[in-house]
Amino acid sequence: MSIKDKIDRCIKEGEKGGRHKGLRKIKISEEEIKGHLQKAIHNFKAMIDFQRIGYSDWSASASFYCLYHCLLALILKEGYESRNQSCTFAYIEEMIRKTKISLNKEELNEIRENMQYSIKTSLEDKEFLELKERTKKLFDKLRNDIEK
Repeated sequence: MSIKDKIDRCIKEGEKGGRHKGLRKIKISEEEIKGHLQKAIHNFKAMIDFQRIGYSDWSASASFYCLYHCLLALILKEGYESRNQSCTFAYIEEMIRKTKISLNKEELNEIRENMQYSIKTSLEDKEFLELKERTKKLFDKLRNDIEK
């Protein structure tokens, strides 16, 4: 299925009444965009706290959600609400293709794969520092796109 077909299917799902599981056209809300940025910052801090208290495996999940909330903010800027990760990633991939954002496809895949599906129960200090550095770099890049 092409990205366009996937997005069309997600929008169709979003047009259903009630709680949807796709992409829904909405009025752009600066307040909600800022809310997603605040949630991203909160998750970045949680990533650090998890490592400090001995749950560094949760740091990877917090990293993913830090960056995912940035992706949700970018979609909101386009006038869509997403309630489905697959739809979010498809829409962001289309934004990359249209050069609407500075993120590239490899970075998107890194967020989707490396930060979401790790089976480790702890991260070595070096691994954590690399995760923290990479998350910060991607967060800054996404935040710049959001604030444009």
